[in-house]
Amino acid sequence: MRNIIKWSWAVVAASGLLLTTSCKENFGDINTDPSIVTVPDPKYLFTYSLDNLVSYKGTEWVWESLEQTLRFSQHLTTDPYELSTNINSRYSAYYANILPNLIEIRKQIDAKTDKERFQKMRAATYVVAVYQGLQVTDLNGSIPYTQAIQGRVEENFRPVYDSQKTLFDTWLTELTESIATLSANLENQENYGNADIFYHGDWTKWAKLANTLKLRIALRYEGQDKTKTGQIFKEVMEDAVGPIVEDADQFAYIDPDNDHVGGAVDYRSTRYATNSIITFLKSTNDPRLKIYFTPNDLTASALDTIKKYNLTLPSFIKPNDPLIRYQGGPADWTTNQAVAQYYKNPFNAGTNKYILMSAINRPFFAPRRNGATGTFHDYMVTSAETCFYIAELITKGYGTGVNTKGTAEFWYNKGITSSMKTMNAIAIAAQSTTGLTSAADQEIAAYLAQPRVKLDGTNNLERIYIQQYLSFMRQPTEAFTFVRRTGYPRNNSTYYPRDPFNELIPRRFWVDEPPLGTNNDNWLKAQQEQGFTPNDRTPQTLSTQRLWFDKNSPAFGQGN
Repeated sequence: MRNIIKWSWAVVAASGLLLTTSCKENFGDINTDPSIVTVPDPKYLFTYSLDNLVSYKGTEWVWESLEQTLRFSQHLTTDPYELSTNINSRYSAYYANILPNLIEIRKQIDAKTDKERFQKMRAATYVVAVYQGLQVTDLNGSIPYTQAIQGRVEENFRPVYDSQKTLFDTWLTELTESIATLSANLENQENYGNADIFYHGDWTKWAKLANTLKLRIALRYEGQDKTKTGQIFKEVMEDAVGPIVEDADQFAYIDPDNDHVGGAVDYRSTRYATNSIITFLKSTNDPRLKIYFTPNDLTASALDTIKKYNLTLPSFIKPNDPLIRYQGGPADWTTNQAVAQYYKNPFNAGTNKYILMSAINRPFFAPRRNGATGTFHDYMVTSAETCFYIAELITKGYGTGVNTKGTAEFWYNKGITSSMKTMNAIAIAAQSTTGLTSAADQEIAAYLAQPRVKLDGTNNLERIYIQQYLSFMRQPTEAFTFVRRTGYPRNNSTYYPRDPFNELIPRRFWVDEPPLGTNNDNWLKAQQEQGFTPNDRTPQTLSTQRLWFDKNSPAFGQGN
């Protein structure tokens, strides 16, 4: 596949020739090199855009996910560094490497005399554009879209910044129209084939992805317009194709050479388990415990040595804990320094030094670290995610009068099953620690039967939320969006309490001002319309000035 990608780079570079004009009559015709591609094949333009959904993510994982967003969501903890200017690589990737080719594909198809044969190919470009557009607006708010990438053809170098509501409404229309085209019985359709590095031209799977993206938008709409949320949910559930609810349909980047993180998994600081996540995973004997986190040094031999020296372990460690090798600490280190000291310092027993805290499972996140040969399988939209969305929406009452194709409990159990199997598959590919054995179905069934796991009618929504939360360990943007829109995990919960956190948490990133003399007026207008202080990147501002979807969301830890 890498050969395809390298070739597509050349194709895209060649497409730049379309910008040039001849200075003399027929000069271009006379001096055209027949070996140069002036009209690139849409198939390889599509490959390039798809690959760039992923290729920028090394920066994102290191500077955003592992250092910031997964810390803010309390999936892990690490040293509290400031938001670096290295964040938000998603934004530049969208406008430089993803959206331009998608628009060029549509332009080429529209110019064909037999364009009706390319309608499914055209429809898929909108699904890709919306997928990445959501990633960008989720952290930035208003962005150019309806007038984006118009410089080449329409000479519009000053696109408006569409509001988040405009983006959502535009994308819902595009997704609905794309689903209709992708699922229609159209004859003699051209196909991307293997140039489609995700679904290999399977239009039904593209339609399912579009439906799950509609559910993402529905939940982002909830804080502003619950009626709209219900309308979208009904559309998705009653669509003949439906959303992604089977593991075989997940939107996953499976490249044998892929590893976003590598040796940078510990860049600037080791990442550790929080007390809240470790406590819950242990209390339910969750198979994902061993997938997500690394055991500490408290082996039987180490415990014997500690006993021999007549030493007592810190009080937060229970000597009879059968899972003593998994320990978490405060998400905000300042809230409990007596425990937090063990993030950096071992427990000493004579000349022996024992690490007490569980770090994240490094091979799971960085399968080629230190010369290892695993692969980073990137599941970007999952069946578990969709199942939990459906369970959540049914539990909130949106399922009334809708054919939900199952109860909330059905979708909840299906989501847990999918999450565990998917995370285990990721671990296998990474050559990391797995959590399931050959008896996986029985192990998952036993997990689902636990009183602490199964829906019992008392706190069903919280249980659905927590399982959704746990499933987002490898989807950091979705994890951070989840904790913002729901306010879960909840402070002082008796089920899954959020760790105390004193640090100001940003609710968004920022969009840099364009170079002077370019699109400054539209940028400034968008900042002001959103209620943002232009160019203010301070924690106080970023933690209080919210995006449109987030305006009415609970504070962190204060979910209803």
